[in-house]
Amino acid sequence: MSGHRTDPAVPQPLNGLRVVEFTHMVMGPTCGMVLADMGAEVIKVEPIDGENTRRLLGAGAGFFPMFNRNKKSIGIDLRRPEGAEAARRLAATADVVIENFKPGALVKYGLDYPSLATRDERLIYVSHKGFLPGPYEHRTALDEVVQMMGGLAYMTGRPGDPLRAGTSVNDIMGGLFGAIGALGALVQRGITGKGMEVQSALFENNVFLMGQHMLQYALTGRPASPMPARDSPWAVYDVFTVKDGEQIFLAAVSDAQFATFCDVLGFDDLKTDSRYATNNDRVRARPTLLPALRERLARRSAAELAALFEQAGLPFAPIRRPEDLYEDPHLLATGGLADVVVPDGEKAGQTVKTTLFPITMQGARLPVRLDPPRFGEHAQALLEGLGYARAEIDALRALRAVA
Repeated sequence: MSGHRTDPAVPQPLNGLRVVEFTHMVMGPTCGMVLADMGAEVIKVEPIDGENTRRLLGAGAGFFPMFNRNKKSIGIDLRRPEGAEAARRLAATADVVIENFKPGALVKYGLDYPSLATRDERLIYVSHKGFLPGPYEHRTALDEVVQMMGGLAYMTGRPGDPLRAGTSVNDIMGGLFGAIGALGALVQRGITGKGMEVQSALFENNVFLMGQHMLQYALTGRPASPMPARDSPWAVYDVFTVKDGEQIFLAAVSDAQFATFCDVLGFDDLKTDSRYATNNDRVRARPTLLPALRERLARRSAAELAALFEQAGLPFAPIRRPEDLYEDPHLLATGGLADVVVPDGEKAGQTVKTTLFPITMQGARLPVRLDPPRFGEHAQALLEGLGYARAEIDALRALRAVA
């Protein structure tokens, strides 16, 4: 059985809540992970051969262990009547059901919201889709699809070269918004006694992210430029290549910060130059100011600049790769990474570090209580909890209705 770890000092505000998730990939599993991290019992219903995410290579290799910790696993073949009945019995025990399949996909199994809500008006049902109901709702969506059509790829890439963001930003945030909706529905259920359906979608999530740029256009009449060619409101707000080819992001976003910037770097001539007196002056003078800064900063090391900026309280950031974060002193000192045992693949059984949900409750990070489950690891106990006798479970397994 996968590792079970508890710390009674860490809050579990959703302890006692049962969540059943019919999910795959990233969006739906993220919603379930958030609820699981906060203490809910989350049961992942997988296809009879296990979720395909378990077998992904390359950029997908981290999906399953990242988004499925603190969950239990059961395999059910919904295509078999016996399997669909087991799934309905399991869903009937849930406070929250999560799914992220195409619209209508679960109707034929009686696992859609109207079917389940007729049995239990307290049920909260969270659907994760490509698009909210409307003209696009039957399109097949991926994170990259909505980034392209929703303006994010345009804003991330260089002009004429749209580029998706470097992580599954809409999938992950779509799952977060699904969890937020579930939490709101739980609060209302506590007041009215009735549940509801919640929907979250990739495209609408992406559009929400673009809202600041849309409003910029509405208010100024000027379209937002892609980030690599952005019309920055601050003069010093950029990546600088410094000694030995290292790179560092440096910023000074107010007149006081620019004065400090000049003081710590010994740039008295820039501080007193009337061309750079105010932030707006410096923005207009970027064509002369930035080349001068790049030339001067090229002789400094990234470590030296980081030390100066940290001491002075100025914004800065070293340019790091994802793998570098395993050695980040802040993450190591604050317990921002936690051990999980890999359930599948060549690394099965090995312990690796994962990232935790980025909040604290009563000063504590929400821990890994259950390692990402092995496929079907909890099937026996869950089916027995639904009232199935051992002989019935054996018969379901012989039919390959459950695993």
